[in-house]
Amino acid sequence: MTEDTPGFDEKSDVPADANGSAEAAASPDEAAAPGPLAGDAQSDENDMHEEQGSQAGSGQDVAATAELDQVRTALNERTQDLQRLQAEFQNYRRRVDRDRAAVKEIAVANLLTELLPVLDDIGRARDHGELVGGFKSVAESLEMVAAKMGLMQFGKEGEPFDPTVHEALMHSYSPDVTETTCVQILQPGYRIGERTIRPARVGVAEPQPGAKGESADADAAAEEENGGPEEG
Repeated sequence: MTEDTPGFDEKSDVPADANGSAEAAASPDEAAAPGPLAGDAQSDENDMHEEQGSQAGSGQDVAATAELDQVRTALNERTQDLQRLQAEFQNYRRRVDRDRAAVKEIAVANLLTELLPVLDDIGRARDHGELVGGFKSVAESLEMVAAKMGLMQFGKEGEPFDPTVHEALMHSYSPDVTETTCVQILQPGYRIGERTIRPARVGVAEPQPGAKGESADADAAAEEENGGPEEG
């Protein structure tokens, strides 16, 4: 039959995908080996990963440095707080010690102040020769205990009058003194350390009015009689 049979298409005896398979099989090396563009893309990707890793490491270093600075700042603040607390405690301890010593001194002073009349009686008995026998032993023991507690007696005849430690109960003039002087001790004074618990009660004498002028005139007259002052 030379004419084409209607309804039938001519078909190739070779399958349609045979050419594609043949082409794929014909160049296996070309499919396996990457081209120049593929190599450049891989290198860029590696560089990008390295850059990202470097940035991540740098970011971690910055974060660690910031955290270390915060820790150092907190440590300095805590150290300053401890130093301030220590200084406050030292000041508090010194203040407590000072207050304790002051309270003790006041208590001792109050006790000894109550004993001063007894000590005055003992002094008067000694001046009159009545401090004998057992009474003498008791009196000396009491004076010894008072001295151990820091009680000191002051006030002697002939010493210059000091209004801060002396109380003048009697006043007179005397040619034998050149300044206001304690000439009689009526009651001795007492102190504890630098604290005066009772001033010495004394009688004082002042130079007679005009005594200095008369003394100066007498000295001048004596110099004139002797021919004036001696030349050196």
